[in-house]
Amino acid sequence: MTTRNGFPSWLTRVGVFDLETTGVDVRTDRIVTAHIGVLDVHGRELAARDWLADPGIPIPEGAAAVHGVTTEYARAHGRPAHEVVGEITGALTVLLSQGLPIVAYNASYDFSLLAHEAMRHGHPVLTDPTPVIDPLVLDKALDRYRRGKRTLAVVAEHYAVPLDAAHQASADAVAAGRLALAIAREFTLPESAAELHTRQIGWARDQAASLTEYFVRIGRLDPDDALDGRWPVRE
Repeated sequence: MTTRNGFPSWLTRVGVFDLETTGVDVRTDRIVTAHIGVLDVHGRELAARDWLADPGIPIPEGAAAVHGVTTEYARAHGRPAHEVVGEITGALTVLLSQGLPIVAYNASYDFSLLAHEAMRHGHPVLTDPTPVIDPLVLDKALDRYRRGKRTLAVVAEHYAVPLDAAHQASADAVAAGRLALAIAREFTLPESAAELHTRQIGWARDQAASLTEYFVRIGRLDPDDALDGRWPVRE
């Protein structure tokens, strides 16, 4: 079923989710800030919540330079990580239980890191959040041969989606949600969020395999290694 504006009916309301962290290793790095919100079909945010955590480990200078949160600031103003991780997991669980798709750009990073954080702090783990919409996976699958980088900032600019404060969890989450809506205007998406979720599993796997071949060819990756293409949660 589609709405009068041509959108799939399941896109009339979506959750949005983003993390800023201490680094890029989903197994060992920690959450610093997070944002979860709900957007309507016009990209207006109907509800939102932000978190600032004390991750319990030093925040590297490189990470602080990206998202602006230093170790000192997080220790002074952040809440205990175990509380923050539990609340983030709980908020996502509520939205998913209501049938809302959760939009996250490069979702396998955010959901995988959250899963490891949940295990670390003894919380229930979202091992198979469904349905998820990943504008990175969608854009690479639906506009496969477009040249250029596929960072959130670049892809948002391509679809004329404003992103005024990149690498702030709230700005990135909302931009990702609006980007999913913009992609839905540009391309025909499946009639159900469940079907789109299933297609993204295959697309993400194929994209990782293609990138693995490229990295091996240029010598950036050992031939015996492979990028993890599992989505939306890596092992």
